[in-house]
Amino acid sequence: MKIAILGAASVRAPLMLRAILKRQSRMSLTELALMDPDGERLGLIATVTAPIEADAVFKITRTTDARAALEGAEFVLTTFRVGGIEARVVDERVPLCRGVLGQETTGPGGFAMALRSIPVLLDYVALMREVCPAAWLVNFANPAGLLTEAVTRVAGWPRAVGICDAPSSMGRVAAALIDAPPDDVFLDYFGLNHLGWLRAVNHGGLDHLPNLIHRLQKSGGLPGLPFEPDFIARLGMIPNEYLFYYYSTREAVENIVRAPQTRGEQLAEANRRLFSDLRQLSVSGQPEQGQAAYEAYLTQRESSYMERETGRAHDPATSDPRLAQALAGGEGYAGVALDVIEALAGHGARQMIVNVPNAGAIPALPDDAVVEIPAWVSRQAVRPLAVPPLPLHCLGLMLQVKAYERLTLEAVRDRSYSAALMALALHPLVPGYAAAKGILDDYRHELGPLLPALK
Repeated sequence: MKIAILGAASVRAPLMLRAILKRQSRMSLTELALMDPDGERLGLIATVTAPIEADAVFKITRTTDARAALEGAEFVLTTFRVGGIEARVVDERVPLCRGVLGQETTGPGGFAMALRSIPVLLDYVALMREVCPAAWLVNFANPAGLLTEAVTRVAGWPRAVGICDAPSSMGRVAAALIDAPPDDVFLDYFGLNHLGWLRAVNHGGLDHLPNLIHRLQKSGGLPGLPFEPDFIARLGMIPNEYLFYYYSTREAVENIVRAPQTRGEQLAEANRRLFSDLRQLSVSGQPEQGQAAYEAYLTQRESSYMERETGRAHDPATSDPRLAQALAGGEGYAGVALDVIEALAGHGARQMIVNVPNAGAIPALPDDAVVEIPAWVSRQAVRPLAVPPLPLHCLGLMLQVKAYERLTLEAVRDRSYSAALMALALHPLVPGYAAAKGILDDYRHELGPLLPALK
């Protein structure tokens, strides 16, 4: 079996390689092709993983040639960021200058990222038709749900699934709190990517969520969950952390504006420092110390996740040793991706929360709309599971965001300025047509050729 990773100079790439090596005895992997257009960064990331690559029983290739990487691949992982972290800085700053949320995947920032990323992803799919026409595409490039719908609905590639580690992290935390193995817990989770709700935690024939919410109220909350316990109790559900931007929009914007840097600016600085350190270690003949530099980078990155936006610490492991152990046992995006690949390859079917075409699972949404819900993943198949009727407030928000997503896809497909403007104007985090036009025109000016030429 050959796996190709597109975007393998990403800072996530070492985590993926570690997870693959950990599972290699059961994956039947023969080749791992690591592709990135930035050859220098690809080489620097290699210095981080060099100490563990000696344990590989499969062939590892690195290339800047997408065709060579994709040739004969059975699974393709996409984790690229068009324009790099520098474009993310623009994505976030442009709306903030107009008092509108600036965030990587939610709202205008996710819109700009999608405009840049979808054409590149569609080009990769066209290449896959030539050189690996039977491959599965596992996407965790953001915005994951929207990009997955571009693949399945616009490109018409049926063997695609989008992943995110947020629902699985919620599952591990819930399992730890009820002292149950994660694989024995079923989550009633529904929504779109970065717009979902946990409605039940089923184990042993019981729904443990009401008791968990009661415990949250008594304890005053949980680090990593940026919502007031009383609000969660009134909802009767636990929202995905990204719903903070919808439920506390003004607070989020004020927190980001008050911070000395946006999250993108913070990570841009950290990334520059990491790659500078890796470059110096390589030149000085000490590449083996690259792993230590990388670990320090990861620690700093994870400890500050969503801290600026929410104004509070976001590490649930700090409050409970059980949570620390549960989260340490997870593999993040890498683990979710490899769980999907193993099941699709026939190494054990399993139920997972993934981004897939709706196919009737939520009757109020179109069948071809990509949703984030539980699905049964087995050999060469992903089957979405039926979702019980949704609360109206959740469904309303999902429908509005899905309308925005479909207009964004239309804008890319038709190179339509009008569709792009309407998409942004309809997004619930954008305060009207005038703000949308100003933000879109600013993006076109700041991002230039990184965006499709809209007419």
